[in-house]
Amino acid sequence: MSPVPSQLTPRRAVPAARGPSPAPSRRLPRPLRQAAPALLGYLAVRLLGLLVLARWAHLRGHGVWPTLATSWDSGWYLGIADHGYDAELGTRTNHNNLAFFPLYPVLVKAFAAVTPGSRASVGLVLAWVCSLLAAWGVFAVGERLHGRRTGTLLAVLWGATPVALVQWMGYTESLFTALAAWALYAVLTGRWAWAAGLAVAAGLTRPTGVAVAAAVAAGALLAVRRGERRALPAALAAPLGWLGYVAWVGVRLGRWDGYFAVQRTWTNQWDGGAETLRQLRELLVYARHPHLFLVVVSVVLVVSAGLFLLCLADRQPLPLLVFSGVLLLVVLGSGGVYFPRARFLVPGFPLLLPVALALARARRPAAGLVLAGAALSSAWLGGYMLLVWPGPP
Repeated sequence: MSPVPSQLTPRRAVPAARGPSPAPSRRLPRPLRQAAPALLGYLAVRLLGLLVLARWAHLRGHGVWPTLATSWDSGWYLGIADHGYDAELGTRTNHNNLAFFPLYPVLVKAFAAVTPGSRASVGLVLAWVCSLLAAWGVFAVGERLHGRRTGTLLAVLWGATPVALVQWMGYTESLFTALAAWALYAVLTGRWAWAAGLAVAAGLTRPTGVAVAAAVAAGALLAVRRGERRALPAALAAPLGWLGYVAWVGVRLGRWDGYFAVQRTWTNQWDGGAETLRQLRELLVYARHPHLFLVVVSVVLVVSAGLFLLCLADRQPLPLLVFSGVLLLVVLGSGGVYFPRARFLVPGFPLLLPVALALARARRPAAGLVLAGAALSSAWLGGYMLLVWPGPP
């Protein structure tokens, strides 16, 4: 389907021909060739993080594979793949696995049935593959809006965020970011069936899938307002994945608020940001010796809010603003646990667009220095997060 001209799809000049090119059978597809520098840059950053983690883990007597594949939330997803979901609400805190959305464990179980190796290995490989698809989607959105250089920098920056190591763990961040990025790209290019399908899948992956659904619905309704009636089904279908899982949990537990009751057993409920502000004030103002990881989480939250204001000032396309805004609203407005909130914002790659644009305009040595600093700090913080911080990432 060809892109639909609109304010969501800025026009760019078509590059002039540069003479004969190799036969199609001897080269990569053009979209992959376009994305190759971004993917290679992303891989370089994440491999650096893996090497630092491996060395650190060796010094502390830990194994890298179990640390990445089976620790913390990875165990919950593997448990769902092995035994399915709980049938009752129960009363134990932080115990009911219905809090975890189903797409990732379903994929792990399906691929493990037809491939060698344990489900933990399959889950980890799946996360790695999804991280590359996500980096490609991040590049595609940045390239669509501001050109290849910005798209490349955006993908590398996404791989160099402070807690980016979770992208290569048995977690859902990579899968969710891949679905979100390609859903946003589909909206920008007017591929409404793809946008709706990816939004439904995102809604089955994480609670924040509601942000993808809202972004797709906003873009589709804007298109309908311009006269593109074929976009209306996408607006209606986008939230069905998230709504479907929430409804299924309600039916399984025999109560209409079943999913939200599960979240309350995890001490996770909406409070409009009161708990976030309390934690920020405590950690950044009053605490004498705050834990480094919690300080990093706090800084990520504050910087993310500031970057969203820059995104508004840059007049990003509405779907990107809606996605980032709803994601921030969910993460900052939650009254639940504080420490994983930097991880919850990993899929918010549009927040990095102002930084990517600034680096694209900067001189290459300055941009390289910033990227190197980000990559090194991300690598060190990744090892610290898994091997020193005593809780989940």
